[in-house]
Amino acid sequence: MKPLPHLLFVVPPAVHLLDLTGPVQVFYEAATYGQPYRLTFCSYQSVVSSAAGLGLGPLVPFAEVPLVPGDVIFLPGLAMEYLRSEAFRQEGTAFFGWLQEQHSRGVRLCSVCTGAFILAHAGLLDGKKCTTHWRRLAELQARYPHVRAQADTLFVRDGLIDTSAGLTAGIDLALYLLEERHGPLFATKVARELVVYSRRGAQHRQLSVYLDYRNHLHSGVHQVQDWLADNLAMGATINVLAEMVHMSPRTLTRTFRQATGISINEYTTALRRELAATLRQNSALTMENIAAQCGFRNVRQLRRLESTSNGESTSRVPIIQK
Repeated sequence: MKPLPHLLFVVPPAVHLLDLTGPVQVFYEAATYGQPYRLTFCSYQSVVSSAAGLGLGPLVPFAEVPLVPGDVIFLPGLAMEYLRSEAFRQEGTAFFGWLQEQHSRGVRLCSVCTGAFILAHAGLLDGKKCTTHWRRLAELQARYPHVRAQADTLFVRDGLIDTSAGLTAGIDLALYLLEERHGPLFATKVARELVVYSRRGAQHRQLSVYLDYRNHLHSGVHQVQDWLADNLAMGATINVLAEMVHMSPRTLTRTFRQATGISINEYTTALRRELAATLRQNSALTMENIAAQCGFRNVRQLRRLESTSNGESTSRVPIIQK
C-alpha cells in the first residue's frame, strides 16, 4: 500500500463552512477505519473570516507546506461577493502561481462549489471540463470562456483536477477519492458514519439507488439495506434477512415495500446494477470477477441484469439466492 497522501485544505477569505468541513470530516472519519490521513489547513492570510462571519485561524502559510506528487489540495467554495472583488484578484496573486506550480508537479487539485473560480482564475481550467454550483455555471463560463463548464453532474475529473458541484457534492468527491484508494466497502463505511448513504461517482447521475430509497426512519429496513449493500456477493434468503431484523418473512416483505416503495428483490437488483457499473471501470477485473462480486453464479446472469433497463421487470434474474 502506498503511503497516504497529504491533504491540504485551503481556507480562503469568505469561505463557505460546509464546503470546507464536509470533505474534512470524510477524511477525519477515515482514521476511524484505520486510514489516518494527514490534514493541514492553510491560507494566504493568517486569519480569515468565513462567509458566515466565523473567524478561522491561525492558518499555515500556503508556501510553507511541502507537497509531493500524489498529495491533494482542496479548494472549498467561497462567497461570490469576494470572488467578484478586486481583493480576490490582488490578494491571491502569489497563491495562483503556487497552485500552478503544484499542479505541474503532480499534486491533485480538488474544488468544491465556487472553489472552481479559484482554479479558473489561476488558468488551470483552460480547455478542461469542470463544474461548480448550478447557479454559478453560467457566470463561470462567462468570466472564463476557455473552461468547459458541465451541467447536471456531481463532479468532473479532467486529468489531475477534480471540480465538484455545490455543498454536499464535496462530500461525494471526498468519498470517491477514498473509494479509489481503499475500495467501495471502505468508502461506504465512512459514508454510513456520516449518515450519508453511499456516495456516487463522477459518471453517476444525481439520482442514485443508495440515496433514493433511504428517506425513511425504519431501523430494521435500514439494517437490511445496509446488509444487502455489504454482502451482495453472499446472497441470502428472505428467511435469513427476516431473522436478522426479528421479523417474519411476510412482515419484512410488507414493511420493506412500505418504507422504500419497492420490493427487496427490486432493491437488490438496483444495488447489483450500480455495483456492476462501478466495477466495470476497473479494467483489471474480468466479467467473472464482476459477476461474483455482484452475487451471481455466472456471467450470463450478470449480462441478463445489464440488459434490463431501469423500471423494467427483472423477475427472470435470481436476486436473493445461494
